[in-house]
Amino acid sequence: MLVESPPEQRAETAPAPPRRRAVRALGLLLSVTILVLVALASIAIGAKELSLAQVWHGLFADSGTYGDVVVAERLSRTVLGLLAGAALGLAGAVLQALTRNPLADPGLLGINAGASAAVVTAVTYFGVTSLTGYVWFAFFGAAAVGALVWFLGGSRGATPVRLALAGTAISAALYGYLQAVMIMDEAALGKMRFWTVGSLSSATDATIEQVLPFLLAGFVLALALARPLNAMSMGDDTARALGANLNRTRALSMLAATVLCGAATAACGPIVFVGLMVPHVVRSFTGPDLRWILPYAAVLSPVLLLGADVIGRMVARPAELQVGIVTAILGGPVFIFLVRRRRTAQL
Repeated sequence: MLVESPPEQRAETAPAPPRRRAVRALGLLLSVTILVLVALASIAIGAKELSLAQVWHGLFADSGTYGDVVVAERLSRTVLGLLAGAALGLAGAVLQALTRNPLADPGLLGINAGASAAVVTAVTYFGVTSLTGYVWFAFFGAAAVGALVWFLGGSRGATPVRLALAGTAISAALYGYLQAVMIMDEAALGKMRFWTVGSLSSATDATIEQVLPFLLAGFVLALALARPLNAMSMGDDTARALGANLNRTRALSMLAATVLCGAATAACGPIVFVGLMVPHVVRSFTGPDLRWILPYAAVLSPVLLLGADVIGRMVARPAELQVGIVTAILGGPVFIFLVRRRRTAQL
């Protein structure tokens, strides 16, 4: 259900005092430091523990030892986690601004469902078995659903309510199709069971290379939308008076969210709650200004995703718990807390 933000949170923030800008900049620098530490932990922690010295040696030396091989394998996983986390965080922040719903998630517009349905179709009917093959089908499915939601939502006349309703309806239909195919085809179920929960364990350099151009384009587009989305947060009439092109901003926001979420889902599978939790938490200390929300979300979302991945490796040694399961376990209670806190604030 679409939830309108309170009027005081829809207004674009006035230029922050120098002290407040300095605090925000320092907080962003601290967030980057935390991200670096979590990334190092992602490389060091696993079935085989590595010391920081071994991690450093594996990253910057080439001696071919066992530790160096482990670092090389985990490095791809960590890089993919960084990119996918940033993509999901930015997509969530853009969609929350677009729909004016601080509890919106990238799955709200059916992008995850489109990618998942396309991959199941590829496995079942086209015999695709490799992750590099999944990527293109998943990205096509996400893009096709994004375009369909935009069309059903009214295209140039699209409104946040119409987009949310169209995305919810398409998601329900596609998830029904996905479950039906997987139940009828046991082979597809076996091949898809890890991908559909979301995982970083199959990360390779080839996968990163395939999705990297789309992710970089999505990052640039999302960050460029900060000012027009700020204007739209004050309402359509005020945004028009400020010179914002509503149709173009909505279309580009849909495109950015589709590219970011589609590429991340293609590479890792559907990972829930990252795009919901991080932008919402970030907004609580940055305020409603997307010029700060978007950079913070791009930095802190990978912290959550990689942190969840590390937890998944630690709790089930020598096996591991997929990162999508961990984020769902962490995200469920957080989502309930956010909803209850919002209801309390509105009473």
